[in-house]
Amino acid sequence: QVQLVESGGGLVQAGGSLRLSCAASGGTFSAYTMGWFRQAPGKEREFVASSSRSGDNSYYADSVKGRFTISRDNAKNMMYLQMNSLKPEDTAVYYCAAGRGYPLTRDYAVNYWGKGTLVTVSS
Repeated sequence: QVQLVESGGGLVQAGGSLRLSCAASGGTFSAYTMGWFRQAPGKEREFVASSSRSGDNSYYADSVKGRFTISRDNAKNMMYLQMNSLKPEDTAVYYCAAGRGYPLTRDYAVNYWGKGTLVTVSS
């Protein structure tokens, strides 16, 4: 059983930056493809970014490509999402996810979810 805990969310002005972290425990972190998903108010959860098990490969949703960067540190059992040039439409609860298969873009492929961290971008 893998436990995932997100942190780093908060309120930021448009154009600003935030760095989200995901701490994993209870399993072999390097065995999992990792991903970030988000759910905006009144909308379905959507894929944001995915990292391969080694961290050598990354995949992004078109909406965040060039602005967000996913990374992981397998030695520390940590994953990160650096978010730059934030827009009000990035406002959402951001979820850390672990699964099998790369890229991890679909809810049904996720084995474990964190509880989420709220990111609010003001205009």
